[in-house]
Amino acid sequence: MSTEYSQLVNVALAYGVPLNTVTLILMLPIVVTIITFFRQVIGIKAFGIYTPAMITFAFFSIGAQAGDFSKGIKYGTSIFIMVILIGTLSRILMKRFRLLYLPRMAIVITLVALATLAVLMIGGFFKRTGLAGVEIFPILIMITLVEKFVSTQIEKGSRIAIILSLETLIISLISYSIIRWQPLISFVQQYPWTILLTILINIFLGHWTGLRLMEYFRFKDLISGKNVLKK
Repeated sequence: MSTEYSQLVNVALAYGVPLNTVTLILMLPIVVTIITFFRQVIGIKAFGIYTPAMITFAFFSIGAQAGDFSKGIKYGTSIFIMVILIGTLSRILMKRFRLLYLPRMAIVITLVALATLAVLMIGGFFKRTGLAGVEIFPILIMITLVEKFVSTQIEKGSRIAIILSLETLIISLISYSIIRWQPLISFVQQYPWTILLTILINIFLGHWTGLRLMEYFRFKDLISGKNVLKK
């Protein structure tokens, strides 16, 4: 069934803007609002707002290219985990050379890039054409994750870096599952002005003063203790 586009989308298409680009731009406010909700209400921090948003679109790009959005999760998660593992091993290897930060990161990214190429070639060898044919855009996004991960390792330790990586992956997968939902895509294409509602949602989230959901679990003993004292 064909989708009717709004006047805004039709004008963009008339001026040569690809439909996929228009759709992803309109989806961006939804993605960052989802990430903000998880941060402010649920209490999942992740690597800020930019990194999970970009990884979400990397998953989307992989799924769209493969023609199967489930492969966006499958191949995207595989590359994500591989990048984190190789980044960790590379950082451990670079410790003994006592290099300055930027040259060290350049070497780490180089090793991750070569490892990524090896994974793509292995995918091709085993006839995983969806993996072997992944374009450069999502791969570059995944590789740039390394710098965020390594800098967090240096500043806050490996445990925090791993936790933030897992949280980033979780938020990205949830956001990806939402923006690949075809009824939502069609709705945004027909009524693009509705994304302005995300501004109102973020104003509400910006005034959120209650405990985050994760804090209820983290401080449940203290909260129950307070309740006992009140009784």
